[in-house]
Amino acid sequence: MDIGILGGGIAGLSVALALHKQGHRCRVYERRAAPSVMGAGVTLWPNAGFVLQELGLLEDVGAAGGRPMSVRRMDAAGESLGGLDITLLDQIMGYPTHTILRRDLQMVLLDHVTRAGIPVQFGHRAVAIELDASGNAVARFDNGQSIRPDLLVGADGRMDSVARRFVAGDNTPVYQGFVNWIGVAQGKGALVSAVGIQDYWGSGDRFGCVAIRKDLVYWAAAQARPLPAAAPAAEMHNEVRDLFSGWPEPVARLIDATPVHSVQRIAVHDLEPLPTWRRANVLLVGDAAHAPLPTSGQGACQALEDAWHLARCLAGADGELDERLLRFAAVRGPKTTKLAEQGRMFARGLFATDPETCRIRNERAKASDPVRDALAMAAGWSQGLPMAERIERAAPNSVGSMYRL
Repeated sequence: MDIGILGGGIAGLSVALALHKQGHRCRVYERRAAPSVMGAGVTLWPNAGFVLQELGLLEDVGAAGGRPMSVRRMDAAGESLGGLDITLLDQIMGYPTHTILRRDLQMVLLDHVTRAGIPVQFGHRAVAIELDASGNAVARFDNGQSIRPDLLVGADGRMDSVARRFVAGDNTPVYQGFVNWIGVAQGKGALVSAVGIQDYWGSGDRFGCVAIRKDLVYWAAAQARPLPAAAPAAEMHNEVRDLFSGWPEPVARLIDATPVHSVQRIAVHDLEPLPTWRRANVLLVGDAAHAPLPTSGQGACQALEDAWHLARCLAGADGELDERLLRFAAVRGPKTTKLAEQGRMFARGLFATDPETCRIRNERAKASDPVRDALAMAAGWSQGLPMAERIERAAPNSVGSMYRL
């Protein structure tokens, strides 16, 4: 089958790899003129580790990334709010967690796509999708070219997805009331004491940092505020440094170790769940279909899961293409919707400003059982994957307290 993929990010490239392994003829079309270097980093939890192994990427991701050992939660004064043993979570799920810069993950994916001989055409911004006389989709690009593949996969992101507009009409991303400043800090010596994740909770604000190595850390600072106007990039570094100047180390150290002009401020949006992910022979995947908040921790992981599930649904000759695409959406819809809801619920707790609400949130976090939380996260994140039944038996009816906010 000839498959055209709009978008050369994590979702698009992983879908190309998964479908190429089945013998499909894939071609990727990316709007940017060159591989993306946007974003800071991603945590690839064990459910992503499973897919990475299936795609033959796990070793290269491990070489480019880090292996976090724990999550440590603290309040804005540095008092402990508990945490999570990532090594236990990895043991339960049977696959490793990795932290990696987004640009490095992109390069691993692109390298494997290139070695597989899958064409990636940059500078192809889709501007419209139309149906031809036979009812098949034609994608048109701003350079005048057009394509008419057997299957058109929309992996063109959350904010300006031509594929989602074709499939769902007016389903625009929704601002969720907070902004993220993101950056990558690199030092000549250690910036943090351990390779792990540190998460500081304030009142209406938050600072999270994720180590790849002790001297290489990506971070996200966040604050609840009305949708902001655009601001010069040069102002972002000073803004975030001033906002978090009184927070515990390593917060100030990480901000200071980040190049001034590399800090980005993002108004955080997500999507309302879609009633359908397909129209004609166009299918949505990744953020175009289900863009959760960063508080879900699962954006990149679910993009990778999409690739694995789509390959399974298209395998063999069982049913027409329409049936296979419907099967894919039926498998993926419930899990991604639940994760998006959890991300919103977690965000509401993190960015609460009422003192009593924040106190209760923090007390619940301190009282949580890290083993129970690891079991609950494993049960939720393994849904639909081969390890799910084994984990479900180990964690019946568990609900992680990290998400009861």
